[in-house]
Amino acid sequence: MAQKLHQPIRMCVVCRERFAQSMLLRLQCREGLLEPYSGVGRSFYLCLACVEHKKTAGQLSRQCKSGASVELMNRLKEIIVNDG
Repeated sequence: MAQKLHQPIRMCVVCRERFAQSMLLRLQCREGLLEPYSGVGRSFYLCLACVEHKKTAGQLSRQCKSGASVELMNRLKEIIVNDG
């Protein structure tokens, strides 16, 4: 019988639900700009169901400590198209 490997569980910053880390989008903010996680610094997770959620813009503004929610949402869509 094969041993089941442990999967890390992480929480989406918008809906606060927990998912396997591999199912989430890992992002970070650098100088107020949204970017895919580079491997250095703090990051946060977003589930794909919350990409279009009405609370997402506010949460991204909060995570990036920026008031430019429209620009953050545009950048999020760019990241998904380019990296996803």
